[in-house]
Amino acid sequence: MAAAPETIDQGMLERLVESHSVRGANVVAQTGGWGVVIQYGTKEATLAVRRGSVRLWAKLETLVTFLSRMGIDHFEVDASGFEGAKPTRTRRDASERLREAHEAAAYDKWFREQVQESLDDPRPNVSHAEVKADIAARRANLLKRIKGANS
Repeated sequence: MAAAPETIDQGMLERLVESHSVRGANVVAQTGGWGVVIQYGTKEATLAVRRGSVRLWAKLETLVTFLSRMGIDHFEVDASGFEGAKPTRTRRDASERLREAHEAAAYDKWFREQVQESLDDPRPNVSHAEVKADIAARRANLLKRIKGANS
């Protein structure tokens, strides 16, 4: 797509549409998707994101929906730079994201309940040394039983 002399962002496009200043639009295929050049007054400007780079849509259908919502129902399409369908980035399904969020919230609730239960436990604390000695004794007992079973 040949670079237009200037760019406008979505906010500016909205104001131009409101003031009935848009006299046309050209949808142009280019590497990476579809862009749009807006004709207003005696000027042309490429629609850009706020950072200044050309705004692109991976799917023509999405761009058409955008233009329609903006109030631009008639436009020309230049598909000479169209390179065919390219793999688009995939987004996780909304239901999958919701399910994961609910699982995370449920786990967080369970974990907090376990911590609170431990804090509320009236039994006296057990020292690390006592726990290690108890586990060592249990392990020794288990090893004896295993050796006895293999004999």
